[in-house]
Order: sequence, then C-alpha cells, then structure tokens
Amino acid sequence: MQVYLPAIEGYVPSEIVRTFHSFLEFCYLVRRHVITEQTLKDIEDALACFHHYQEIFKSSKITVVETFSLPRQHAAKHYPELIHLFGAPNGLCSLITECKHIKAVKEPYRRSNRYNAIGQMLLTNQRLDKLASCCVDFANRGMLEGTCLSAMLQSLQCLGK
Repeated sequence: MQVYLPAIEGYVPSEIVRTFHSFLEFCYLVRRHVITEQTLKDIEDALACFHHYQEIFKSSKITVVETFSLPRQHAAKHYPELIHLFGAPNGLCSLITECKHIKAVKEPYRRSNRYNAIGQMLLTNQRLDKLASCCVDFANRGMLEGTCLSAMLQSLQCLGK
C-alpha cells in the first residue's frame, strides 16, 4: 500500500485512490492469521468503503474498461460471513479454487453440447477421474515406461540369447 498508492496519487482522481486504498486494506485484513470480531468489523468497513468509492468508475468517463471489475471482486462480499463460519483463511489464495473450478466446471461445460449440460459434465468428470486413476495404476506397474516397439525389441533380444 505504501508503494502503490503514492505512485498513482495525483495522476488519478482521489476517489480512485480511496477505492484502491479500501481494497488493499481489505486484502491485508483478510490475510491475517488471527481474525477477531474487531478485525471482522474492519473488513466489513473496508469492503463498504470500497463499494462506495468504486462508483467513481461508473460515473467517470473512463473508456478503457466498460465495467470496473477487480479479480475475484464478487467473492469479497462473502469473506466476512465465510471467515465467521470457517475461520481465518491464513493467506489462502483463491486461485487454487479458481483453478479447480475451471477444471471441474468450465472445461467439461465447453465439452458438452449445452443441452442438459450437468449430466454431461458429471460424466466427463467421472471419465477424467477414471483416466487419471488408470494412469497412476499403470505408472505404478511400470506399464508407461518405454514404447511398444522398445518392449518388443527387448523381448526379441531375450529370445535370441
């Protein structure tokens, strides 16, 4: 925060600086290892300030982007409730869940014909899990080492001796 905010201050409207200050404050608060009731209140306050100040992006004539959207901005509003239910995330990066979401939902959906996609997605995931399991099993048995040709040459050499 001590580097980014002074770097943009004076070059952008003060509401934009306040928006990023609120978002960075929120990020620093949720990364704490111990979150008290006061910290939860501070998180909610920072989030409220962020949503208040982000209106500058909607009301100004910023033409670079049509909508103001920071990565995982929507998930931020659920953090206080989830922290209250499950405890401090201890700096857990939400990219992990995003990556899993892409593999488990987005890619199977793209493979479907989009008609009754849920069933197709579940079947795709089931088949991919079985393929992964087979791959591990075959690797443990040594079946993935070499090629069919190398195995045949090796067996012919054994017969020739």
